[in-house]
Amino acid sequence: MNAASRFLSPLLAVLAGCTPTWQDTTVDQGIDIHELSQLQAEIWVDPEGCDHWIIDDGLEGYMDPRRRPDGTPVCRPGAVPETIYSIEEAR
Repeated sequence: MNAASRFLSPLLAVLAGCTPTWQDTTVDQGIDIHELSQLQAEIWVDPEGCDHWIIDDGLEGYMDPRRRPDGTPVCRPGAVPETIYSIEEAR
């Protein structure tokens, strides 16, 4: 076995076990598979007072910064940091 074969064989074995990158990211891939659009989002306030969308389905969690249409983060003075709000409570 030459040097190239000794290097490529383990590399190919590792790559064969990788998760494909083409999976549908709009669908929860856990045990209880369902579309993410069917889950209820809530808002978590970070230590600086800025909002983040969060979804927790028990086994997996998703989080994304809440932004205005111009791309700036939504930060609310007076919001209690490290708190989770329902969407109605955050309005």
